[in-house]
Amino acid sequence: MKLTILGTGNATVTECYNTCFVIEDEGKYFMVDGGGGNTILHQLKAADLKWQDMRNIFVTHKHIDHILGIIWMVRMITQNMARGAYDGDATIYAHDEVIGLIRDLSMKLLNAKETKFIDDRLHLVEVHDGETLSINGREVTFFDIQSTKAKQFGFCMDMGEGKKLTCCGDEPFNECENNYAKDSTWLLHEAFCLFSEADKFKPYEKHHSTVKDACELASSLNAQNLILYHTEDKSIKSRKELYMEEGMKYFQGKLYVPYDLEVIDL
Repeated sequence: MKLTILGTGNATVTECYNTCFVIEDEGKYFMVDGGGGNTILHQLKAADLKWQDMRNIFVTHKHIDHILGIIWMVRMITQNMARGAYDGDATIYAHDEVIGLIRDLSMKLLNAKETKFIDDRLHLVEVHDGETLSINGREVTFFDIQSTKAKQFGFCMDMGEGKKLTCCGDEPFNECENNYAKDSTWLLHEAFCLFSEADKFKPYEKHHSTVKDACELASSLNAQNLILYHTEDKSIKSRKELYMEEGMKYFQGKLYVPYDLEVIDL
């Protein structure tokens, strides 16, 4: 299994793309979020991935830096279905609010010859808190992170052989996620900025974490590997070194601070 990080930045970055990624598993793909625009198509191409292969997509929440790229995916999928250039089906998973928004935006922004494929071959599947579905042969459990901003879901994927990958969304950890995240082989968590620069970036006012916070959390959860994303981009050239330096003081496992388009072997 491989994890391709398509974007690592927060909502307002300009030096990298918004946070989204793809899990590759024996030639099948699970895409999570789409960033804020059609740059998602560029990122997939730059990662040597085909948008046509993104047959299973999960959208965590409705914020524009996560959902607007999905509308472009809907357009590409349905447009090529209409042209006879797309074989088979595709599925988008999300909670009820996001599914409703994707449907509404698609119906208003795309034309009828494209939207007729929604619910026919492009399936919009509503997921519920604690629900487990089989995706690409893996058991994936979705959970409500109890966000105070916009309703948001994370997920936990059973990787087999006692391993699991947990995505906590893009907000600070909530105790309700403990059963899913504890003892994760791979933990994906947001880190808006360095703790040493909290006064500058004010992550807590934005309901986000620092590198120190995320690393202390991962340590308390007994995670083996921690991937930090959804960051500021003012330190983009030295972000990896700076975040690693701070984070390794608080987390003894393997720490990853990827740049856009990095690939991590799971």
